[in-house]
Amino acid sequence: MRERQPWAYMLASGTYGTLYLGVSSNLIGRLIQHREGTFDGFTSRYRVLRLV
Repeated sequence: MRERQPWAYMLASGTYGTLYLGVSSNLIGRLIQHREGTFDGFTSRYRVLRLV
């Protein structure tokens, strides 16, 4: 069985903008969810989409 690796990631809204910190075991899938606005919340409200 394949072990799941947790990833810590940081998203930003732009230069001197808002930062968001998250943790996910499926980093690519989670980034897609953020960019598509799958869930209403902090990142969709403040347009925090850039991986840094």
